[in-house]
Amino acid sequence: MSKQLLLGDEAIAQAALDAGLSGVYAYPGTPSTEITEYIQAAPITAERQIHSRWCTNEKTAMEAALGMSFVGKRALVCMKHVGMNVAADCFVNSAVTGIKGGLIVVAADDPSMHSSQNEQDSRFYGDFSLVPMYEPSSQQEAYDMVYHGFEFSEKTGEPLLLRIVTRLAHSRSGVEPKEQKPQNELSFSDDPRQFILLPGIARKRYKALLARQEDFIKASEESPYNKYIDGPNKKMGIIACGIGYNYLMENFPDGCEYPVLKIGQYPLPKKQLLRLVESCEEILVLEDGQPFVEKQLKGYLGLGINVKGRLDGTLSQDGELNPDSVARAVGKENKSMFGVPAIVEMRPPALCQGCGHRDMYTTLTEVLREEYPTHKVFSDIGCYTLGSNAPFNAIDSCVDMGASITMAKGAADGGLHPAVAVIGDSTFTHSGMTGLLDCVNANANVTIVISDNETTAMTGGQDSAGTGRIEAICEGLGVSPSHIRVVVPLKKNYEEMKQVIREEIEYRGVSVIIPRRECIQTLSRKKRSK
Repeated sequence: MSKQLLLGDEAIAQAALDAGLSGVYAYPGTPSTEITEYIQAAPITAERQIHSRWCTNEKTAMEAALGMSFVGKRALVCMKHVGMNVAADCFVNSAVTGIKGGLIVVAADDPSMHSSQNEQDSRFYGDFSLVPMYEPSSQQEAYDMVYHGFEFSEKTGEPLLLRIVTRLAHSRSGVEPKEQKPQNELSFSDDPRQFILLPGIARKRYKALLARQEDFIKASEESPYNKYIDGPNKKMGIIACGIGYNYLMENFPDGCEYPVLKIGQYPLPKKQLLRLVESCEEILVLEDGQPFVEKQLKGYLGLGINVKGRLDGTLSQDGELNPDSVARAVGKENKSMFGVPAIVEMRPPALCQGCGHRDMYTTLTEVLREEYPTHKVFSDIGCYTLGSNAPFNAIDSCVDMGASITMAKGAADGGLHPAVAVIGDSTFTHSGMTGLLDCVNANANVTIVISDNETTAMTGGQDSAGTGRIEAICEGLGVSPSHIRVVVPLKKNYEEMKQVIREEIEYRGVSVIIPRRECIQTLSRKKRSK
């Protein structure tokens, strides 16, 4: 078949479609969003009735995908690395239950935190859960891993974790697709109690999972994604994981002088590792993210060999791996071909002109600063997090999805007044609802602003699970209807908005203010499409 020029995300999506996918489950999060969007837009999705609707959060996505696997169908779960924290409960337990239909979990890590709160490395989740993992070095390899990975998942009886990074997810390369497979037929496990994790069953299944670890290592040793490439200079051996292999080859276009162990499948292949260690005087580990392999080598080989990488300062402990840092690590001269002109200055992101969040912050900060000098504003993950920047300088915290409401509650419990939470509509349904229920149950003295732009704007305008339902959800959770206030954030309504803010701050209990106006970007796209 002819090659296609695809993003890494698109290669994963196309591979899943070609491999007989029955459903993709995801919550949008950069750099994983384009996987689901590609599947949603593909003609075959409608033809084959492949499930592709966005989920409320990563936990519900993981659980729904496991449900599809339960009936024998192939499912894909997609999220960014911090989404793994949300999905972890089900993900870790799915290793114990095992699967029926092939199940691949894609974790898109974001080294350098281009649009994230941390640099966590999802390989630790795979290792912790004791499941096989893939880490592609190229778009073609990402395609191949997913295409064949569903069958491997069904063969091992375990979910697979596919870990990619931003540079691979968002760069393009030629990808040669394979023939399309049909979807699996409906089928069920031969063991009717496989998915019932009562302690007696779970203990047996966990022992079985532990017993399969040697099989997983053997599979890694025989994997086409793990390759030992010999070199004449044995002063150093290089372990190159995922995209790190690409960066290494950019520095050695005619072949590397050092022996190289390319890693694309985990757990680590013991035979190839020992061959490298026995052949070389020292080991350099190239991995994008945290020192996952490096730590394992230092504590696991026990052979007294010098292992270099992020832990000893050969590579920086933070930020992305890149061809320049790899060049320095292998002792090559670092020649920068392009410099950044002095006239170019960094331009921080800002709220769009015409954004409803701007009007919300303008009125909120005016009331708080003039009338409540002891106020604190707890914010959340979304476009409105940019309220931390000038000219607003409006928020005092942004920690994780949903934390605004629960942090405001904790601060109010400690005596702070006013304690204000700012959260978006999509983040509210993702993980803010349970915090609001805590507030209601404790009758916490908090004012919660759900800034509703009727979309998941930060990741490109995907559907928001709460559109048209926010008031009903708040009332259903126990907020008094008289203290659920909806306003339209426009300049002409500033005085009304400020009065509503004052009234709800003065109310001693849980109050919710909903400034609602459609995202300016999604509105513009709608107008252009007409």
